[in-house]
Amino acid sequence: MEYDVKDLKLAPKGKIRIEWADSMMPVLRLIRERFSREKPLKGVRIGACLHVTSETANLVRTLKEGGAEVRLCASNPLSTQDEVAASLVKDFSISVFARRGEDRKSYYEHIRSVLRMRPHLTMDDGADLVSTVHSERQDLTAEIKGGTEETTTGVIRLRSMAKEGVLKYPIIAVNDADTKHLFDNRYGTGQSTIDGIIRATNVLLAGSVFVVCGYGWCGRGIAMRARGMGAKVIVCEVDPLKALEATMDGYLVMPLRKACPLGDIFVTSTGDRDVIRGEHFELMKNGAIIANAGHFNVEINLEDLERMSVKKRKIRESIQEFTLRDGKKINLLGEGRLVNLAAAEGHPSLVMDMSFANQALCCEYLVKEGESLKSEVYRVPRDIDSQVARLKLKSMGIEIDNLTEEQREYLSSWKTGT
Repeated sequence: MEYDVKDLKLAPKGKIRIEWADSMMPVLRLIRERFSREKPLKGVRIGACLHVTSETANLVRTLKEGGAEVRLCASNPLSTQDEVAASLVKDFSISVFARRGEDRKSYYEHIRSVLRMRPHLTMDDGADLVSTVHSERQDLTAEIKGGTEETTTGVIRLRSMAKEGVLKYPIIAVNDADTKHLFDNRYGTGQSTIDGIIRATNVLLAGSVFVVCGYGWCGRGIAMRARGMGAKVIVCEVDPLKALEATMDGYLVMPLRKACPLGDIFVTSTGDRDVIRGEHFELMKNGAIIANAGHFNVEINLEDLERMSVKKRKIRESIQEFTLRDGKKINLLGEGRLVNLAAAEGHPSLVMDMSFANQALCCEYLVKEGESLKSEVYRVPRDIDSQVARLKLKSMGIEIDNLTEEQREYLSSWKTGT
């Protein structure tokens, strides 16, 4: 079995972490039990590029129980939990290519190691695996039935590929499932981003001015949690509808240039590049903290920050302090990468349970239906989304009402009016 992890001796610690996460992922556990009996993925090779965490470990375990051969690499150089990677190799015989802190060269070599298996399905978080297939290994596309994409940034890239007519196989946008973006993006990113900031800095949020760049589902969650801890929240947006929504939700809304002299903590969550750049660093107060909750480390312009600095030092484990020419200090968290994974453990297992349940069921769907789909980006089938929601409610001991036949008929008819 091929693999590249930091140290297999870390496996015992990793296995305990995997078991702890599994205890809070009841939906995925139910799917794994069915997969173990039915083997819907028998003979299927799955190449996965995901954050190598304890939650992801339970997803790839589920795929393997379903009969699949799985290879896994990291979708971010700072998100890998080395002990989890070791356990997946040693305890579950799954090929993993991931080391926390790997450089760009190693990162892409690990992606290529996954592709050497010639996958039938791809599973992505950010679309680096798919983009590598299309740029370097187009010979593989004839064998690939389809793929899934976990995050907003990846979906944006893939829709761009589809629009340009270069996408070679169908992709299901798991990110767009209601049981994913309404929960994972809002509650998961909201809590884990705050967790990463606090672990990195030990800062008190109460009374601070907290600036959120972007008011999509992730930004909504971050703003909500920051306000819940007593911060004064400012939202910066380019979309007038989202800006209006943030205003109606009770936040101050203004251009980032106006927020810069006021903010103590800044978080980007847009999926775009250069959101915070040189002109903004110049306006920030001394000691400002900046962090990124978007997938790639492009939302904060690190080249501008380096160019404007006369000194840089590592002041805490996940903080780089940049001293500008005027003596002002700017504190960057997690090298500008995903702060919830670079400085903490990512989303709570309870919310990843739904996201990864969607991933597992979409793989099963692609095995059955992939050959009939066009090379486009698809939403998660509604029945899968609803199934995940029902299983989650069941695991929480929550019952809901059912429609009567008369109600079903009324909702499907146009004849009854006032």
